[in-house]
Amino acid sequence: MTAPPQTDALAGIRVLDFTSMIAGPYAGRLMADVGAEVIKIEPPGGEDMRQRAPLREGHSTYFGQLNAGKKSIALDMKTPAAIALLKRMAAEADVVLENFRPGVMARLGLDYDTLSAINPRLVYCSISGHGQSGPKADQPAYAPIVHASSGFDRALMRYAGDRDQPAAGAVFIADILGGIYAMSGIQTALLQRARSGLGQRVDVALTDCMLNLLVYELQAAQLPPAGARFTYGPVRACDGDLIVTPITDRNYAALCEAIGRPALKADERFARVAMRSRNWRHLMNIVEEWSSGQSVAACLAALAAAGVPSARYNEPADALTDAHLLARGTFTRVRDAVGEFTGVNPPYRLSGARADLRSPVPQAGEHTEEVLQQLLGLGAHELREARAGGAFGAQ
Repeated sequence: MTAPPQTDALAGIRVLDFTSMIAGPYAGRLMADVGAEVIKIEPPGGEDMRQRAPLREGHSTYFGQLNAGKKSIALDMKTPAAIALLKRMAAEADVVLENFRPGVMARLGLDYDTLSAINPRLVYCSISGHGQSGPKADQPAYAPIVHASSGFDRALMRYAGDRDQPAAGAVFIADILGGIYAMSGIQTALLQRARSGLGQRVDVALTDCMLNLLVYELQAAQLPPAGARFTYGPVRACDGDLIVTPITDRNYAALCEAIGRPALKADERFARVAMRSRNWRHLMNIVEEWSSGQSVAACLAALAAAGVPSARYNEPADALTDAHLLARGTFTRVRDAVGEFTGVNPPYRLSGARADLRSPVPQAGEHTEEVLQQLLGLGAHELREARAGGAFGAQ
C-alpha cells in the first residue's frame, strides 16, 4: 500500500467555530479533517457536549469524535471584551460557522452583516432547524423534531408495515446531514470567493436536509404510484438475520439458483421488477424458507457466490473489527487528555491530500492565549486587560 498523501487541501483556511451539539461541530470537524485551522469558541468551562456519555474519566468520546483536530478557546460572549476580540478574529478568518437560533448572533453583534463589513471575504455559515427565514425560523428544532416534521418518521413507519405510530429513535440523521451540507455549502462559497474575491452567507436548515433524503417520497406524494414500493427488511436464519436485495432481473435469477429454486425464474409473480415489487413479501417468505434452516454465514456465502446483494444485520460494535473496514482505513485512533479511543474518519478518500480525523481532542480553552497571541498579536498587557474585562470568564 502506498503511503497516504501528507498535503492538506484546506491548508491556510481559518474557521471560527461557534457551534455546539452535533451538526455544527461535525461540519467544523470535517473541515479540520482536510487541514483547515478550526478554532472552536467555547464558554468558560467548555460546551455541554463535553459532559455527554460515553465518558472515560470524565472525558466524552462523543464530544471527541465531533471536535478532534480543532483548537479551543474559552471566551465569555456576554462581555464586550470577548466580543471585541471575536470581531478582531473575524477580520483574520475565512469562515464563521454557527448554529445558534436565528437572531442570537445579531444580538451579540456577530451577525453576518456586521462581520462581513469587517471582512468582505468572510464565508458565514449558519445551521438551524428551520433556516434563517420563513414563519418557523425562530422556533427551536433539534434533529428529532425535524425527523418528525419533515415526514421522514412517518415514511419509515409505513415502510415498516406493522406500526400505527412512528418508532422512537436516537440516531440523529438530520444533524449529520446538516454538517455534511454545511461543509458542502462552505466549500462552494470558498470556491466562488477564489473567483470573485467576496464571501457570502450560507444558510443550512436541518428540515431542508431531511427533505433531501425523501427523493422518492416527495414525488410519490404528488403522483401516487399504482403499486407498492419495495421495502427491504430482514429474513431469518437459524442464528440471526440477514437482508437480501434481488432488485434487478439478473439479481433475481441468481437468487433462484442460490436458494435451489430455479423454477421460480418462470413464476409470473416475480418475473419482472414491477411484479416483484407487488409480491415482495411473498418472495422474502420463500427466501426465508431456505435461510431459516442454516446459519447467516452459510446463507451469505451462497448468496455472495451467486452475486446476490446481501448482508448480515450487524451491531455497531461489529464494525470496529470488520476486516474490510480496517483494511480500508475507516477508523483511526484519537487522543484526548486521558488516552485514546477509536474514531471514524470522513467517508471519502482523496488521492492528493489527507482526509482523516486528526488528534488531539482539545481541552476546553486550551489554546486561548496561544490563538490570541498568534492571530491577533496580543501581548501580556492586552491579555491582562482582556482578562480584567471578563473576556475569559470569572477568575
